[in-house]
Amino acid sequence: MESAGSLLAARLAAGDDRALAEAFDEYAPAVHATARQILGDGVAAQDVVQDVFVDLWSRPERYDETLASLRTFLNLCARHRALDVVRNEQRRAVREARHTRELPPPRQPSPGEEVAAADTASAVRAAVRALPPDQRQVVELAYFGGLSYRDVALRIGIAEGTAKSRVRLALAKLGTVLGHELLESS
Repeated sequence: MESAGSLLAARLAAGDDRALAEAFDEYAPAVHATARQILGDGVAAQDVVQDVFVDLWSRPERYDETLASLRTFLNLCARHRALDVVRNEQRRAVREARHTRELPPPRQPSPGEEVAAADTASAVRAAVRALPPDQRQVVELAYFGGLSYRDVALRIGIAEGTAKSRVRLALAKLGTVLGHELLESS
């Protein structure tokens, strides 16, 4: 008598997509538990589950019922895939660390550059303060507060298009004012 896993594998090999759904329903929790145990992360484990079942669907002939049950085969696939994820993450971390070590240390600005930067910042603050209140508010929220146009609009109760228009007008005014001031100070 053939096992349920063998029948599922035969149906998968024949292209029966219902067999994949049945295999997933039956074995996905165990595959997820195996991957999560290795990765310690449920989201990454879900990615492994997806990879394992896509691979099962794509290459059902890899399962050999004489070597192991379908459950065991899928759990071994999950284990191998999860270990690959761990190794890839370790290699990525090593590459990032090496890259960080190879970067030259950041150059300290000269006193003259610091004074120029402070003067520029002062000019920008003065120009922003000179904007009409509605334009100043959207610029401060978008550029100094880091909000998107949508978030700016929600925060102050205006339409998103109005927020964009106000920012565009403000930036045009700032470009005119700061362009002259910064060019004169250069």
